[in-house]
Amino acid sequence: MTVEYLKKADLTSTTDASETTKIVQEILDTIEKGGDAAAMEYAAKFDKYDGAIILTDVEIEAASAKVPDKLKRDIEFAHANVERFAQTQKETCQNVEVEIVPGLIAGQKSIPVNTAGCYIPGGRYSHIASAIMTVTTAKVAGCQNIVACSPPRPGVGINPAIIYAAHVCGADKIVAMGGVQGVAAMTFGLFGLPKANILVGPGNQFVAEAKRILFGRVGIDMFAGPTDSLILADKTADAEVVAADLVGQAEHGYNSPVWLVTDDRLLAEEVMALVPKLIDDLPEVNSNNAAAAWRDYAEVILCDTREEMAATSDAYAPEHLTVQAEDLDWWLERLSCYGSLFLGEETTVAFGDKASGTNHVLPTSGAASYTGGLSVHKFMKIVTWQRATREGAKPVAEATARISRLEGMEGHARTADIRLRKYFPSENFDLTGEAAE
Repeated sequence: MTVEYLKKADLTSTTDASETTKIVQEILDTIEKGGDAAAMEYAAKFDKYDGAIILTDVEIEAASAKVPDKLKRDIEFAHANVERFAQTQKETCQNVEVEIVPGLIAGQKSIPVNTAGCYIPGGRYSHIASAIMTVTTAKVAGCQNIVACSPPRPGVGINPAIIYAAHVCGADKIVAMGGVQGVAAMTFGLFGLPKANILVGPGNQFVAEAKRILFGRVGIDMFAGPTDSLILADKTADAEVVAADLVGQAEHGYNSPVWLVTDDRLLAEEVMALVPKLIDDLPEVNSNNAAAAWRDYAEVILCDTREEMAATSDAYAPEHLTVQAEDLDWWLERLSCYGSLFLGEETTVAFGDKASGTNHVLPTSGAASYTGGLSVHKFMKIVTWQRATREGAKPVAEATARISRLEGMEGHARTADIRLRKYFPSENFDLTGEAAE
C-alpha cells in the first residue's frame, strides 16, 4: 500500500497515559478506606465545592426552572431521538431457545444490570448531550437504578441544563461530584447510593483511568482515551466543510487526534491551508485546544486509491469516521473498524454527538477494531439456561462423563454417572475416557 503523509503527528493519544495511574490509584484507595468523608475532601480540593452531594427533588426543580424553554425543547428533541434509537436496539435483544438434541432445550435471556452509574463531564465543557446519551440508554435497557454524576462548579453546582437533561432522561439520583471521587462514589455506593454494576460515560484522563482500574469489580462501557476523528474525502468533497469538521473535533482537547485520508492532493493542501484560519477564529479556549491538537496529533494522509483509503482508515480504527466521497454504499459495505460512521456531507460527527439519535460514547485509541460504542446492549447481561428430559440428558451425560475422565476431572464425570444410574438403572454404559494416540 502506497501512502504519503502530508502531515505526520509528533505524538499519539496515549503518549502521557501512564502518568495518571499512580494518582488515580491513590485517590481510589483513600476513598474506599475513608468513605463519604474522604470523597468530600477530594470534592473540596478538586471541585472547590462544599454543597449538597445528592440533589433533592426541590433542587432539581429549581435548577430546571433556570433552563430556557428553547434549550429544554432541544434537550427533549435529542432525548426523543436517542430513546427511539435505543428502543430499536433493544428489540434486537431477543430471548431465544432451541432444542439442541431431542429433549434438551437451551436458551438465551437478556437481563439488564440493576444499577448504572453515568458520568457526565462538566468541567471545560458542560456535556449536556452526555447526560442524554448515557441516562436515556440505561433507562431504555431497563436498569432499576440510574445514578447520574457530574462535577459541580464552585459556588454554583452542576450546570442546570445537565440537571434538567439527566432528570428528563430518567436519572433516579443526581450526584454533584466530579472526577475520580465521583466515579468512586458510584462504584463504592457512597452517600447511600446503590453500588453501580456498570460505569458509563466519557471523562478526562483521570476519569478514564479510574474506570480502567475499577474494571472487573464493576463493568464499564469501554476503555477510553482522548476522542479521535477521521475523515475520508475524495475530489468531490468540499474543502471548507472538511476543514470545519476537523476543527470541530479538534476543539475537544489538546490531545484529540484528527486525521484526513484522501486520494486528492489538491483537496488535502486546501484543507491544510484552511484549518489554521478556522482555528484562529474560535473562542480562546476552543482555539487553544484545537491548535494544540492540530499541531501535535493531526495527520493528513494521501493515498492512491479508495481501497487504500479504506484500508488506512481500518488500520486507525477511529472513534468517529466521516465519509465525504462518491458511492457512499461502497464505503458502508467496505469499512469495518469505527465507532460511529457518518456518510455524506449532509451528516457530521456533531450531529451524532448531540441530537441525531446514535450514541456518542464511543471506542477511542483504536479500540473500534474490537468493540462498538455505548448501546442498550452494554447494560444487558446475555445469560444462558437449559433444561432437559431424562432421555434428553442421556447422550449428554455419557459424553460429559467420558470427556471429564479424559481431562482428569473425576468429580465432573461422577455428576453425569449418578444421573445415568438413577434414570436408567437397567442399562450399562461405557463411561471410560480414551486418550487420543
